[in-house]
Amino acid sequence: MKISSKVRGPIIAAIILPLVGCMSAHQHYQQTHGAQERQMTVGVVQKEIRKGMSAANVAEVLGSPNIVTTDAEGREVWVYDKISTDVTYSNDSGGLGALLLIGGASGGAAGGGLGSGSYTRSAGAQSKTQRTLTVVIKYDAQKKVRDFAYHSSRF
Repeated sequence: MKISSKVRGPIIAAIILPLVGCMSAHQHYQQTHGAQERQMTVGVVQKEIRKGMSAANVAEVLGSPNIVTTDAEGREVWVYDKISTDVTYSNDSGGLGALLLIGGASGGAAGGGLGSGSYTRSAGAQSKTQRTLTVVIKYDAQKKVRDFAYHSSRF
């Protein structure tokens, strides 16, 4: 049985179109975490912060601290306290439908019918991760980094 080109196009479209547009969880993650401002990480602190560095240079690298206080001798102490929560959720559903044109001949008279079938599926997953980073920078009387410490956790 030969299917005419007028019928073949819609049948192919009915098979392919439900499959177009499905994204993976990784693709969704990339869309939500595209162009971000520079993140503060342990690696940035280890690479960029040095003893003797000026407070202005620290602010350029890490931004504004959450807390500015002084120690017992009146020297400045900056505290950066960062908390990050990443939630990734992915839901994927798809289906496949088929429309079948069934044709035939019976006793010289044309006969035919319509048949259809479908398949659907759905799946989803969610992941949640929290990270904390605390950085404490102690300055001397000339506003130069005297000492610094950091603590990071992920759960």
